Amino acid sequence: MLRTRTPTRILGPADRDAALEVCALHPADNVFVAARIIEGFSFGAGTLIGYEEAGRLTSLCWSNANIVPVETTPAARQAIADKARRWVRGGRAASLLGPAEEVLDLWNRLEASWGTARAVRRSQPHLVTSTPPSRLGIPLDERLRRARPDEVDLVLPAAAHMFTAEIGYPPYRGSSRGYRGLLSALIERGHTYVVIDKGEVVFKADVGSVGLGCAQIQGVWLAPHLRGHGLGTAAMAAMIEAVLTEIAPTATLYVNDFNTVARAMYERIGMQQIGTFATVLL
Repeated sequence: MLRTRTPTRILGPADRDAALEVCALHPADNVFVAARIIEGFSFGAGTLIGYEEAGRLTSLCWSNANIVPVETTPAARQAIADKARRWVRGGRAASLLGPAEEVLDLWNRLEASWGTARAVRRSQPHLVTSTPPSRLGIPLDERLRRARPDEVDLVLPAAAHMFTAEIGYPPYRGSSRGYRGLLSALIERGHTYVVIDKGEVVFKADVGSVGLGCAQIQGVWLAPHLRGHGLGTAAMAAMIEAVLTEIAPTATLYVNDFNTVARAMYERIGMQQIGTFATVLL
């Protein structure tokens, strides 16, 4: 009996350059996966799935704590779903995220096997800018700076508050050791920016992924008692300014469509929508 070669396979070190070429088709969309490849994750552990057409790598799917499709066609998503359907409730995955068309179609192919999601955020405007806000006349909060390695415990309450409000459950129960380690790694790399007032973090934002000339911002948080006074605009403008100057020429993030206050603020500091993301929380 002849066996039909599957178009999907686990990628290895020899596929690194080809995988980055796929990501480079839309760098701002694919910076999350590009960053993981550039950082040198362990190839061959089932983390990066490739889809080939006529022997050429055309699509990817990151499959770890997050499942992230990259440049997938309907045929690629079907092949990826056929492989993923065998995973129990997504294995280690906590979410699917990425360009809305790809994520929602992939989820439609998986939902019957994996069960109902905790939440499906179908419309998350994907924003980018390469213009420093100061050029637009936006005041910058001069207190903004990179968090220091010895400030992990100072940053932790703000980070945990943001995570809980965004995801719907706390980032840890009991010991904070694992979550603290993740925060520490970001801070050590100089990817966490803060405004500290009277010994407390009142603004925080992180650069979660960097690659292909893009920096993806995440974890934006302003202390609740300061919201509604325009203070977040100056802090976020300063953060964008720093990222464009110090890390990458393009800054990108995605935001929930129902967060009208944040969307208006991002527009004021010059961020423009280039597409729509979606997130499925498992």
